[in-house]
Amino acid sequence: MTTPWGEHVLTRFPEDPRDRLRAWDASDAYLLGHLAEREVPLSGTVVVVGDRWGALVTALAAHRPVQITDSHLAREATRANLERAGVEPGSVRLLTTQDPPPERIDVLLVRVSKSLALLEDQLLRLAPALHEGTVVVGTGMVKEIHTSTLRLFERIVGPTRTSLAVKKARLIFSTPDLSLQRPANPWPLRYRLPDGLGPVSGRTVVNHAGVFCADRLDIGTRFFLGHLPDGGGFRRVVDLGCGNGVVGTAVALADPDAEVLFTDESFQAVASAEATYEASGAAGRAEFRVGDGLAGVPDGSVDLVLNNPPFHSHQATTDATARRMFSGARRVLRPGGELWVVGNRHLGYHVALRRLFGNSELVASDPKFVVLRAVRK
Repeated sequence: MTTPWGEHVLTRFPEDPRDRLRAWDASDAYLLGHLAEREVPLSGTVVVVGDRWGALVTALAAHRPVQITDSHLAREATRANLERAGVEPGSVRLLTTQDPPPERIDVLLVRVSKSLALLEDQLLRLAPALHEGTVVVGTGMVKEIHTSTLRLFERIVGPTRTSLAVKKARLIFSTPDLSLQRPANPWPLRYRLPDGLGPVSGRTVVNHAGVFCADRLDIGTRFFLGHLPDGGGFRRVVDLGCGNGVVGTAVALADPDAEVLFTDESFQAVASAEATYEASGAAGRAEFRVGDGLAGVPDGSVDLVLNNPPFHSHQATTDATARRMFSGARRVLRPGGELWVVGNRHLGYHVALRRLFGNSELVASDPKFVVLRAVRK
């Protein structure tokens, strides 16, 4: 990526030579070009929200920016890209969406997220740190910036306008209005599960902003809950890509002797899972881990992995994440251990499972979803 501050070689995380997706896009380049062209002062506290793979903070590293991200993978990509660029460790402060934000912000750069809820939550958390002189610039591809996006900036930050589109990217300019009466932050959101869902029926779900299907139970998870393994015997269980933790919590309620690991690459998701588990009153042993899939879980140490894999990476449709999850599950399962997967039936996960495990059993299906079971031989 060529920027006004030099050229940088950037990669996503984990690095995969087969991955043709870049670690930056036209919206990143547009924002950086604007900062240089307008000579925006960068000597104060520069905060970058939603920097997907560290492209923005790597380019701006000389100004010691603060990155705020919900993604463990984005944070690890940032670390790798900063190291590759020869940036002194500690020059960029890496925060998560669950960390307290800086008390004063002089320049706020926002990479518009796919989730409007996450954008709302972060703007409400950051707004108290803005002052009259704060420069606020958002960026995103044209297809990512909607009227609702601009209204959110207007409602939380102040008067907002957009730039012309360049290479299908657009900038958002917002001027802080300190007299705004901002709404209370509605996140995290809580709701009660309906009946007919087994052990989690009537339990409370807690969703932090940005977690998939925040205000209701998504239909894939609902279908999965109706077809989870019967009976106990699974001592060590992993809810892989746990989201709000409903699936793992259902296992913990059904079998208090089971030890359940909730893991996700989203800090918001793992915080949601922990809150959902605590609200359920489950009495078993549970661990909550933000990380890259099953990295750090010992080989052959797990009896059961439950997985509802994503098939998007930001705006790109890909099965790369699912394939990595399946491969990781095979590694950590003991002989005879089982991987249970729910997914849209058109995605053809059974092919990948047969390739990895040598077997794939259809447990249940409806016109939209399938539940598949693979056994580690």
